[in-house]
Order: sequence, then C-alpha cells, then structure tokens
Amino acid sequence: MLNSRKWFDRMQPQTLQIATWLLYINGFFALADLLDGGGVLSYFRYRYTFGFVLGLLVVAAHAAGPFLMANERRVGWQLSVAAAAAPIVMNFVAYSQIGASWRLRIIGSSLISFAFDVAVLALLLHTQSREHQRIWYH
Repeated sequence: MLNSRKWFDRMQPQTLQIATWLLYINGFFALADLLDGGGVLSYFRYRYTFGFVLGLLVVAAHAAGPFLMANERRVGWQLSVAAAAAPIVMNFVAYSQIGASWRLRIIGSSLISFAFDVAVLALLLHTQSREHQRIWYH
C-alpha cells in the first residue's frame, strides 16, 4: 500500500536519496519550462499538437517516479530512469530537427542542465541504486 505522506525514504542508499531530490527539483523546473517557455519542453509544446501532453507526462514522471521509489516500488525506479533520460533524448530530438551541430544535439543549450541530467541518470544507474531496488523494491 502506498503511503501518501511518504515522499522521501531516509533508509535508501545515498545515491537514491540524492536522485530523489534532484528529480523533484528537475520536475519543478520542467513544469516551469512547459508553462513559461524557453526550453525544450516548450519547443515540443509549440511544435507538435501532442507536445503539451508529452510535457505533462515528463513532469508527472519527475514527480511520480521518486514518490513511488520512496514507497519501495520498482516501477518508481523505472519511471525515474525514464524521467532522467527524457531531457537528454528530447534535447537530441529537438536539436536534430533544426539541424544543429553535434555538440548542441548531445548537450543542448545549457551545459549545466546537461550535467545535472547526466548526474541524476548516473545516480539512478549506480550499482548501489540498482542493487537496492533489486533487493528491496516490489
């Protein structure tokens, strides 16, 4: 059973704890990007008819993934990995469509944002994180 008041699990390894907080923070900024514009989510919103729904799914994954991880659900870890990889994939797709250089296709417009995206993905795919979710999550 899910505990609606449990948004963070202090008993998880440090890698998952940090990834949880970073996913919540990235989700907030993804929502701001979707609604306010200026980033890759707003690009998809204005370019495609399904762009707003896609953006909402990305924001929801950033919130639901760590919440489900805090409640020891394996699907939460999987959703978190997808949420962490989404900005990298979406940057690649968006910058490929406009014919940008390889640097822009991989990194996007901000090196700092790319570094945080890679850090969250690395924390989730770290050996401690994978072992913890394999053993303790159901």
